[in-house]
Amino acid sequence: MISSVSVQQNVLSDSMLSEQSPADNRAIYLSVVIPIYNEFENLPRLVNQVLEVLDAEAYSYEILCVDDGSKDGSTEHLKELALIHDSLRANIFRLNYGQTAAMAAGDLQNDPRDIPRLLEKIDEGYDLVSGWRKQRQDAALTRLLPSKIANLLIAKVTSVELHDYGCSLKAYRAELVSDLKLYGELHRFLPALAFIEGARITEIPVRHHPRRFGLSKYGLGRTFRVMMDLMTVYFMKTFLTRPMHVFGVMGMASLSAGSALGIYLVFIKFVLNQAIGDRPLLMLAVVLFLSGIQLFCFGLLGELLMRTYHESQNRPIYRIRDKVGF
Repeated sequence: MISSVSVQQNVLSDSMLSEQSPADNRAIYLSVVIPIYNEFENLPRLVNQVLEVLDAEAYSYEILCVDDGSKDGSTEHLKELALIHDSLRANIFRLNYGQTAAMAAGDLQNDPRDIPRLLEKIDEGYDLVSGWRKQRQDAALTRLLPSKIANLLIAKVTSVELHDYGCSLKAYRAELVSDLKLYGELHRFLPALAFIEGARITEIPVRHHPRRFGLSKYGLGRTFRVMMDLMTVYFMKTFLTRPMHVFGVMGMASLSAGSALGIYLVFIKFVLNQAIGDRPLLMLAVVLFLSGIQLFCFGLLGELLMRTYHESQNRPIYRIRDKVGF
C-alpha cells in the first residue's frame, strides 16, 4: 500500500490491495489512492462515486486522497470531505512535488466502477492489473497520437506488452508496491518496474470519459522527459546488478580502437618516417584511449554503488514467489 503519493495531473483512482491494520485495528483489504492537483470541481463527484462503488462490495477499504499542493480550493474541500467520511484519509503536501510523487491520476475520466474488475484479476493471481483506455476520449493530435507512439516504444524497450502505459487506473498487490521505489518521473513505467521485480502483469479494458471540469496537466512537453526516463528504465532492467557489463564493454571497445590507432600511428612515425603531429588521428587515438579508461572507471564505480544500494537496504537481487515444503 502506498501511503504518500502526489500528482501533477488530476484525480484518478489507483487501487491497491493491503493486508495491513491501521490504528483502528480494522483489517484493510483495499486501499484506493486518489492523487489530486487543482480538481475542485471534480473532487466531490469522484469521492462520491468511489464510495458508491466500494460500499456495494463486501471487502473493507480505505480511500487515501493525496493533495499535491493544490491552489484552487481543493485542499480545504478535501479536509471537509475527510471529516464527513470515516473511510477517507487525506495527505496534504506542502508543495507540488510532481506526478511521480503523486502517482498521477485522472479527473473522472477513469470510472470507479472498474475497480472491482481490476480486483477480480488480482484474485486470479496477478500482481499488477493495468487499465487500458480502449475508447479513449481525448484530443487525437495532442494526446492520442503521442501516447500511442510512446506506448509502442515503451513496450518494445521494456518487453512489457501493454496497450496503455499512461492509464493510472491500476491495481497492485501490497507486497509488490512495497518493493517499488519511485522518484523522478518514473510513474509512467510502473508496469516495467514491477516486471523487473518479477511481477505477473495483465491488462483489461476500462471505461474512459471526456473531461468535464478543469484542464489537463498533460501535454506534448512531456515527450522529452519520457524518452529520458525510458533510458533509465532500460538500464535498470538490463544492467541494474551488473553495470560493468555495459560500461566495461564500451570501455573495452574504446580502448581497443584507441590502441589500434596508436599502433598505426607508431608504425607511420617510426617505420615510414612520416610526421603524425598534425594528424587528426592522433587526437582521436588519445581521446578514445582516455575515454576507454574513464568508462572502465564508471563501471567500477557503478559496481560499488550497486553493492552499496543492495546491501544498505538489504535488497535482494532475486524475488521468491512461493515456498513449498518448508
